[in-house]
Amino acid sequence: MNPSDLLILAGAVLAFSLLSKKAEDSLVTPPMAFAALGVVVSGAGLGLIELPATSALIHALAEITLILTLFTDASRIDVTELSVQHAIPIRLLLIGLPLAIIAGTGAAWLLFPALGLWGAAILGVILAPTDAALGQSVVANPRVPQRIRQAINVESGLNDGLAFPALLVVAALAQASVDKSTADFVTFAALQILLGPAAGVFVGWAGSWAAEKALAHDWMAEIYLKIGTLALPLVAYGGAELIGGNGFIAAFACGLVVAARSNAVRAAAGAFGEAEGQLLTLIVFTLFGAILLPDIASDVGWRHLLYAVLSLTVLRMVPVALSLVGAPVRPVTVLFIGWFGPRGLASIIYLLLVLEEYDVGDMTDVKATVILTVALSIILHGISASPLAKAYGANADEDHPESRPLKGFALRLRSHGGKKHPR
Repeated sequence: MNPSDLLILAGAVLAFSLLSKKAEDSLVTPPMAFAALGVVVSGAGLGLIELPATSALIHALAEITLILTLFTDASRIDVTELSVQHAIPIRLLLIGLPLAIIAGTGAAWLLFPALGLWGAAILGVILAPTDAALGQSVVANPRVPQRIRQAINVESGLNDGLAFPALLVVAALAQASVDKSTADFVTFAALQILLGPAAGVFVGWAGSWAAEKALAHDWMAEIYLKIGTLALPLVAYGGAELIGGNGFIAAFACGLVVAARSNAVRAAAGAFGEAEGQLLTLIVFTLFGAILLPDIASDVGWRHLLYAVLSLTVLRMVPVALSLVGAPVRPVTVLFIGWFGPRGLASIIYLLLVLEEYDVGDMTDVKATVILTVALSIILHGISASPLAKAYGANADEDHPESRPLKGFALRLRSHGGKKHPR
């Protein structure tokens, strides 16, 4: 990255930071603002940032961001606290997510038959995880019942890590179908999925135990608690890769253990996610607008647009509705949760990883569809989050079971200022 690129990114972060409190009350979300900035300074715009989509810098940044995002998202949510009170996100994760992958795969196979089954499955998996950061005002608005906010929050925090093993499997099978070496790739994927969590669990437990002991004996300074916590997912990633496991799954598993094992380390991970993690996310969205969006301009056709619209509506809403059959929620709530399944960071980075690490044939349709879907999601979910959250919250039924309070989990990004939402 040359000095001018760095100046643009740093200047944009500074400018948005100065206006961030005002932005909280507008329809302009941070992902929307930084993706738009990327388009403006791209080669198709002012030509201020011109990097190839295959740039080593982009892939390195994507990998680091994914490692830290998987860890911090998982560390926000203590899975041992998920119970009957959190039945909605459990249904969304265990029923809705697999159904969304199946529906997405089927639609991709119909619209892009040249992809074959496994290529279609890659597209279905990449676009299954949700990103609550694109509609942050939904999970931060106290007028929306806490149980519903937490359902969206927990789902988005865990579904990216749960979808990643499926992505490994279908990508390995897609490459095997190209190379005609099914057994080797299936074995490779199996080892990655088995050894990755093992490394993550070990590092998460040992690191949390060591941090708790160091704090108890007053050996560790507070600032280094945060630094040491940041090192945990990187250690888990490196350790898993050395033994043949998948480092990204290890980072996610490490976060899950940290959430259950140590309040202090969990808090430190959350502090990182709100500052440095948010900075990385904004940089990724800027590069998305500057590099990935212009790169697909000549490839997009009606099939890509149709799939993108279906992905944000039917392919999300129907699985959500099926997963919530029998749950104590109103029909309007089913629609609300179904709509707020934005596609963002995980989908972008999963796409980059598949393009870089797997030889699965022509991925032009997958690339164009994923990037277009994320772009539409940034816009549509961004502008609809605040007004729909206010409208839904204003019509909440306080006597309905879905409005009963419950123990909450930390948000990926909390609001620290701006006008408070009226109750």
